[in-house]
Amino acid sequence: MTSPAQIADRFTYQGLDVDSATGEVTCRYATGQHEFTERFIFGPEGNWGDPATLAAIRILYLLAGISYYKTTAAPLIDLGDLVTTADERDFLLRFYREGLGEFAYRSGIDLGGLALTGPDGSLTPVSYSPDAGRPLIPFGGGIDSIVTVEGLRRDHSDAALCIVHPQGQRFAAIEDPAAVAHLPMVHVTRVIDPKVLRSRELGLLNGHVPITAVITATALVAAVLQRRDAVVLSNEWSASIPTLEENGKTVNHQWSKSESFETAFSQLVESSLGPQIAVFSYLRSRSELWVAQQFAGLTKYHPVFRSCNRAFHQDPAQRLDHWCGECDKCCFIDLILAPFIDAAHLDEVFGGNEPLNTPSLRDKFEALLGLSLDAKPFECVGDVHECRAALRLTAARADRLDNMLVHSLAAACSDSNEQDDDVDFLLAPIGPHYIPDRYAPPDLLVRAH
Repeated sequence: MTSPAQIADRFTYQGLDVDSATGEVTCRYATGQHEFTERFIFGPEGNWGDPATLAAIRILYLLAGISYYKTTAAPLIDLGDLVTTADERDFLLRFYREGLGEFAYRSGIDLGGLALTGPDGSLTPVSYSPDAGRPLIPFGGGIDSIVTVEGLRRDHSDAALCIVHPQGQRFAAIEDPAAVAHLPMVHVTRVIDPKVLRSRELGLLNGHVPITAVITATALVAAVLQRRDAVVLSNEWSASIPTLEENGKTVNHQWSKSESFETAFSQLVESSLGPQIAVFSYLRSRSELWVAQQFAGLTKYHPVFRSCNRAFHQDPAQRLDHWCGECDKCCFIDLILAPFIDAAHLDEVFGGNEPLNTPSLRDKFEALLGLSLDAKPFECVGDVHECRAALRLTAARADRLDNMLVHSLAAACSDSNEQDDDVDFLLAPIGPHYIPDRYAPPDLLVRAH
């Protein structure tokens, strides 16, 4: 639980600096006795003199503060001399409350009373005229972003990848599949304030932040610098489903990948930059099961992708260059791919350490399948129904007939309602999407919203 002594009175946005000569953006914040700076290094290339670039940077400044706000969880956010509209402040409050839902839940903090102050004003969108058909794809190396890349590149040869990485570090689990894609890459260096990494030592609060939102805002700046007309995300349907519900409140580990965030952020961008640039998820109406089915056919990525938590450890000494084969993410990726990939090949992907061949991991699979009292893990994993549908399909495969863990888990799920785990439903588009027609695949040209 959080001590009252750790809570500051106010979190303040102190200012924003842009150095176009080096292509560096510096965001400054303060809370309690601490001042923080976060830097984003884009490089000097691009349209730094365009008012649209500053408008995009302003959005990044608004969102990047969340990493530092959470160090003291102050009840008041002070925007300093930054003029904002009522709609922007409403967005920002929602961003902090819902984006930090997991942090608040685990820290025993109630953000319901969070308030925001700052000068009020109007906002006229800047004039932005991008080059059409040039999407920028934030790329994390996982099956979702890979499927997006391969879906877009067929009709948009000028697509490019955006990779955000720490200073002096590039994650092989991102760079290796990006190299296989053979598309131009935009690298942005994100330099977080080192005091955040010393949170425990300094008596600061720590926990999950909606990092996908910050990466999305970073990609927006990178896209505007290159006059691109879209930032294309890879967040699927089940990212909108809460991780848990308690006392009438929902907590979603993936809130910044949800439909709720996507629509709110897109409105924020349009109010600042106009409608000529689109920010949307290519996979919004797709299930993880559908994504896995598509990825199964993208065999050139199989030897190099690695959606393992240990591949992204902040400490390079603890970062693995292979699948750990035991974390929640490894278990989920194995489960969702198992219906569509030959068992021997999938075991080879995991370096001979496939989770479904490890009976001691049963408790992790039970949590994914909703069979245990443990909550769904606070990870970027699919919905229970997606996991159960994947398990049923896997159990029916001839090459899994002797897998005792698979069939034991399938038996434990046998009393579930198969209608809830309907494979045909999960492999078809589900719900609305927000893809502009110029980017929509043929089966999504008629939109559901």
